[in-house]
Amino acid sequence: LIKNSIDYNVKMSLEVSIIVPDRVFWKDQAQEIIFPTITGQMGVLENHIPLLTGLDTGVMKVRQNADEWMAIAIMGGFALVSENKITVLVNGAAVSSDIDAQEAESVFLQAKANLEKAAEGKETQDAEIQYKKALARFEVTKPVAL
Repeated sequence: LIKNSIDYNVKMSLEVSIIVPDRVFWKDQAQEIIFPTITGQMGVLENHIPLLTGLDTGVMKVRQNADEWMAIAIMGGFALVSENKITVLVNGAAVSSDIDAQEAESVFLQAKANLEKAAEGKETQDAEIQYKKALARFEVTKPVAL
């Protein structure tokens, strides 16, 4: 008989690094990650297949233990998943402690109004980008919802 060397009682974890252009923004262990990819949300658990994906501007959710989730606003980029290591390269990132909730709400409401009144073409594209950034920062100031 061949013995199975996997111990299913041992809780594996993911090694996560979030890198912004000028520094390592966050590095820690996690049990689960949910990314805002360019094609929708995607979850990653331990032993995920290798993957390279584009990330949209939005909220990345990180579960570090049983019931605790952390939300991080990310501003587009890429994520590489390989051998339980996740490297996230993004243009910007923020956690709730970095954000003034009232200011984030005000900026979000202004971005929403600008998007609604934007003309076509480049003006609409710019307004959509600002709206996504403002929405991500505003969402991070609220409790994490799955």
